[in-house]
Amino acid sequence: MTNTLKILATGVAILIGGMMPVKADETVSHYAPEPSETLQQAVDNFVTYNRKLAAVLERDPMTTADMEEVHQFTYTLEIALARINAELGALPEVLERVHKASEGDDPAALRAASGVYLEQAAILDR
Repeated sequence: MTNTLKILATGVAILIGGMMPVKADETVSHYAPEPSETLQQAVDNFVTYNRKLAAVLERDPMTTADMEEVHQFTYTLEIALARINAELGALPEVLERVHKASEGDDPAALRAASGVYLEQAAILDR
């Protein structure tokens, strides 16, 4: 095999090798998220890290380090959103009970449904 063919074969092998899937844990650093063990903690993390994200997005030009910072923030945001969804996922159903009760002629039922709704929604009323 000539030198040119050897170089070409090596280049093709490197190119194909670079296209092969690699396990994520071997190539990507993962960050430890801030815990969101309670709904309050999740909402606090959500607000705080969205503000941090917005601040980074205002930078111009945006560097690779900025993008990595956003990447790190997403770990905490994902955990926070999962907690919020788990805790408040039924909130639309509770609001629908308020809606239905408001259509009737029963103030006690409306107060009961609204009380449950407002108690669950209070965490978002910052």
